[in-house]
Amino acid sequence: MSLAATPALVRLPVWRARFVLAAFVFAFIVLAVRSVYLQAMKTGFLQEQGEARYSRVMEVPATRGRILDRNGEALAVSTPVKSIWVIPDDVKASRGQKKRLAGLLGLDARELDKKLAETSRDFVYLKRQIAPDTADKVEALGIPGVYQQREYRRYYPGGEVTAHLIGFTGVDDAGQEGVELAFQSSLAGQPGSRRVIKDRLGRIVEDVESIRGAQDGHDLTLSIDSKIQSLAYGALRSAVAAHGAKAGAIVAIDVRTGEILALANVPSYNPNNRSHLSGAQLRNRAITDSFEPGSTLKPFTIAVALEQHRIAPTTRIQTAPGKLTIGRYTIHDAHPESMLSVAQVIQKSSNVGAAKIALELPREQMWKMFERVGFGAPPQLRFPGEASGKVRPWQTWRPIEQATMAYGHGISVSLLQLAHAYTVFARDGVLVPLTLVRTGTPVQGVRVISARTTHEIRDMLELAVQPGGTGPRARIVGWRVAGKTGTAHKQENGGYAPDKYIASFVGFAPASAPRMVIAVMIDEPAGREYYGGLVAAPVFAQVMQGALRMLNVPHDAPLEPLEQPSGSDDAREGT
Repeated sequence: MSLAATPALVRLPVWRARFVLAAFVFAFIVLAVRSVYLQAMKTGFLQEQGEARYSRVMEVPATRGRILDRNGEALAVSTPVKSIWVIPDDVKASRGQKKRLAGLLGLDARELDKKLAETSRDFVYLKRQIAPDTADKVEALGIPGVYQQREYRRYYPGGEVTAHLIGFTGVDDAGQEGVELAFQSSLAGQPGSRRVIKDRLGRIVEDVESIRGAQDGHDLTLSIDSKIQSLAYGALRSAVAAHGAKAGAIVAIDVRTGEILALANVPSYNPNNRSHLSGAQLRNRAITDSFEPGSTLKPFTIAVALEQHRIAPTTRIQTAPGKLTIGRYTIHDAHPESMLSVAQVIQKSSNVGAAKIALELPREQMWKMFERVGFGAPPQLRFPGEASGKVRPWQTWRPIEQATMAYGHGISVSLLQLAHAYTVFARDGVLVPLTLVRTGTPVQGVRVISARTTHEIRDMLELAVQPGGTGPRARIVGWRVAGKTGTAHKQENGGYAPDKYIASFVGFAPASAPRMVIAVMIDEPAGREYYGGLVAAPVFAQVMQGALRMLNVPHDAPLEPLEQPSGSDDAREGT
């Protein structure tokens, strides 16, 4: 009989059990200490980590201030829109959901996949500034990781009529051009923030607290009159099209307050749809472009001579044979005359007469006149890109340069500067600062020339628009007009283009008690009609007549049909 083997009883060392027990006790003590440390000393950290799972700080956008015209009509307003953004790593969408999402947002499927593949980022915009109804359709898809953000988009009721003046904002609602950029700080306001609780789908389930309240932007009331602005833009656009011109600009100023009532440019653009915007459309030529003003500068030369008592309105100037040679240069009159009075030099726009008067003047005095009326310095409107023009130091003037500056060659100004300078003649010799913001009250200015001189110049400018002058097409029924035509060859490649012109007209009305100055510039009119009196003066007349009616300005002339200019009074002046 065999005996089964009995397994030996294995006895473990006593130290091993004690070691395991000690290890468990030590681990428990470590966990207890850690728990006390985290819950008693690192409370803030745990709360931050917990809140990060459900709590969010949301920016509360501020509403951008409205831009209004002087009568309270809206020129720029903000409308609520939505932006769609994602946390790429959290997006869980089927192929069908992605296709519908891309269709709603107007995205190419590959473009959407590229955005969703940026998993290293926690915030990616899919589409900015979409309509609220479209955002509702996106939300209805129920795609995890896709969120919405409320924003504002600018809308410009005036469209292309006020585009260059108002400008526009970018996708972040910050001003990019025009008044929107110039007054960005007051229009923008300050965004606020709120703490909210969101569920795992990103939906707000509780509004916890306001951290900082949003401060909406301030409304801005401009000096612009929308009705006059619309009239000015329409007349300018028609003239540019009728004469096949490259571009045009117009400015209207209230001479009592220095307020700009209208400022328009052609070509223009629609600020509500800038998908096909070009650089030429963006140019605010009335403010940012400089040009040689031509004969519109002659009254300032005559004013200097009158102030210096070198001449009187009746002083006779010999302009025959219609040309004047200085060194190797010759100055010409478009229509040669013989003996002209100073008043007729303005009326007939004689280059020879103006040059002869200028050569009798101290160069410094001419330069000081140009400087005092604002040439060579920006208008200080806070408008982006304001041109200062160019007036060279008088010490460098040669005789031929002094002579040509008398009729607006060798000097450059913006249309706004030219209109501003003419307010001196309309305000009895006082220059007031310009403003784009409504003031509604007369302002103090700086005296530039004597009242007597301005009255004499005003009479000459009124004579210039009568039959026999260069600007009869600037006349209007019911009001006396004073103004001056200008035609200048365009500068090109360091010289003057023989067949490219700037046609201009600047004037004011009523001549007996001026209320408004209007300046018009037409760039490169095509064909045979390129003189300022033929191209720009009719625009002035149309806008001035309509504006005076809108402002209920009293008549100072009979309400009778005007005599039509004959062929000999066909608005030609020296160039």
